[in-house]
Order: sequence, then structure tokens, then C-alpha cells
Amino acid sequence: MSSTQELTYSDVSEHKSKKDLYLVIHDKIYNATTFIDEHPGGEEVLLDVGGQDATEAFEDVGHSDEAREILDGLLIGDLKRQEGDPTSGPKSASAGAYSSSTATGTNTAGNAAGLGIGLYAIILLGGACAFGAYKYLQARGGENRI
Repeated sequence: MSSTQELTYSDVSEHKSKKDLYLVIHDKIYNATTFIDEHPGGEEVLLDVGGQDATEAFEDVGHSDEAREILDGLLIGDLKRQEGDPTSGPKSASAGAYSSSTATGTNTAGNAAGLGIGLYAIILLGGACAFGAYKYLQARGGENRI
């Protein structure tokens, strides 16, 4: 299908319901209305990104070549960028916040994950040391028996 329409983010954002669903992926606009009931991930996944840039969500899942062929069949046009439009999908804003706060060390989610991994490592090492001590004492106890 050829890209005949040129729509803005404002135009696309009006199409976010189950009966009228547009997605932007790599600055191409797709009408996913007919595919929503067939989507293997469920309709909620599409509705969550309906009317907005779904590039990151689409690529994060790692869709197959067949899925990309289906997407080609849903193509209706190109995105016409205007000043003030978001540069990419809705996740990118949070990703930017994550990377900037990580650099300053203020990201509590990232710090909590690091703490969880560290705590897991300490527990694992402690268990290994306790097992080693148990085996050592068990072996020494056998030497002292007559």
C-alpha cells in the first residue's frame, strides 16, 4: 500500500479507540482498527499506545518478520512532524528521566534494583560460607572421635 496520507500527531491522537485506532511506528501511520481483535498480545496492548508513537513499544517486543509484513498492510500514511511534537514514543520521556537521574545517583528504582542484587549476592555468599563451615566442623568432629 502506498503512503498517500500525511497526518500530524494531532490528527493521529484523535484515533485511539477500539473502533478507530491509529499507531505511529517509525514515523509511519498505521490503521490498526481491523487488526485489534487478531493481535496475539491482546487488544489492551494496542489500545495503550493508540493515537501515539508506538515505535519503542513495537521494537521492545521484538516482532517477527511476519508481524512486520502485517504492519505493512495496515500502512495509511506518513507522519508530518510539526514543532512541539514529541520526538518519539511515550516511554522515551521516562527513559530520559531515568538516565539523567541515574547519572546524579538519585534514581530510587535503579538504586533499589542494585541493592536487591547486592543483597542476593551477600545472602548467597553467606550461605556458601555457612555450608563450608558446617562441612569443616563435621570433618574435624570425625577426627576427634575415638
